[in-house]
Amino acid sequence: MSPEQQALANAAQLASPSYRLAALDRDFLLGDSMRGVRFLMEYEKAEEALKAWGVRSTLVVFGSARVGKNGDGRHAYWYEQARQFGRIASERGGAFRGSPGEVRDNVIATGGGPGIMQAANQGAHEAGAPSIGFNVTLPHEQVPNPWSTPELTFQFHYFAMRKMHLAMRANGLVVFPGGFGTLDEMFEILTLRQTDKAPPIPIVLFDEAYWRSVINFDTLIEHGMVKASDMELFAFADDAETVWTKLLEGGLKPNCDIK
Repeated sequence: MSPEQQALANAAQLASPSYRLAALDRDFLLGDSMRGVRFLMEYEKAEEALKAWGVRSTLVVFGSARVGKNGDGRHAYWYEQARQFGRIASERGGAFRGSPGEVRDNVIATGGGPGIMQAANQGAHEAGAPSIGFNVTLPHEQVPNPWSTPELTFQFHYFAMRKMHLAMRANGLVVFPGGFGTLDEMFEILTLRQTDKAPPIPIVLFDEAYWRSVINFDTLIEHGMVKASDMELFAFADDAETVWTKLLEGGLKPNCDIK
């Protein structure tokens, strides 16, 4: 059999999807059977980058993507205070690394998008510190804001894996005004704390008037849905400096105090 004949003889075998290397077979990797593998890949890709940058712990900032620095007075204030907090936390928390191998603590981490997320990343950037953006694919594609550190800007398909990375290194949580997504993230962390599935971390809700108007905490207590002591899981603050103070009062340790 000539080489030409041989090439024709096994052309179907060479073209078959089953002959593709598994690691290079896109159809296979995106199939239902590989969902667990994709989940693991999303975990490990971000994990490797965070370790390379020495990120040991984070301060997570949640808040609405719809808040802009040029919005109405209240929106502009929320944006500015989130920006200021990103700077304060980065300067005082331990996000800088003095030498190779030294860890970073309390690095600002957000959902990576616009609004409050952008503001917190911007504050960290203005302080000269790295910050993290944990983006997620959405029907109307979310694009990363321009202030998160490029090497620490991630994109997830699975909300669950994004949530895990947001929570697993968190030394503290700051929740600015937001909607469904912010409420989802906030109550998830509160539930983990309430059930002792997560270690004690300070949680601060920004703008007490906003949160008390959105959630009637007293009614939850009145009907026995939560204990009065559960209200001790979080504190309120109305400016960036007070947020930092409340985090420290709740047990947050700046880098120099971590043993």
